[in-house]
Amino acid sequence: MAGAAYVVFDGDNDKWAYAYMNGWKANKNIDFTYENAHDLDTMTGRAQDEQYVKSKLRERMNKSTAVVVLVGEKTKNLYKYVRWELELALELGLPIIAANLNEKNRQDSDRCPAIIRDKGGVVHIPYKLAALKHAMANWPGEFSRMSAADKAGGARYYTQFDKT
Repeated sequence: MAGAAYVVFDGDNDKWAYAYMNGWKANKNIDFTYENAHDLDTMTGRAQDEQYVKSKLRERMNKSTAVVVLVGEKTKNLYKYVRWELELALELGLPIIAANLNEKNRQDSDRCPAIIRDKGGVVHIPYKLAALKHAMANWPGEFSRMSAADKAGGARYYTQFDKT
């Protein structure tokens, strides 16, 4: 994927999935690379101040070419940062990859945040290395070629990741 990926996740419950992504990236034996937008800068000790944190996150997202949201059991209930980050991604017109931690290869309406539910600019994938690698390499380009009507249409997914 050209450019940085901004990863959105439930920091209390799904940090393990974010750590796996970074572990795959760090492992020389695994073919998985991405530029992590969260590595583009650091936050100071003022990170307890919500406005400061949001300003730094906005800077990171402005430097990103895609957003990956790790969709866990409680993701849809998080508003302070997760919903704000997804609103910002939509505002900036960024392609969104919703990676379902329960490995569902479709939109999981029980877990997917309402703000990205049934949106054509979002591709829903199972949280698996191959699916993430494929979506991160292909979705930004596919998204950029979509019409406004297609982006407003229903949720997307890749059939090759259907369980057989």
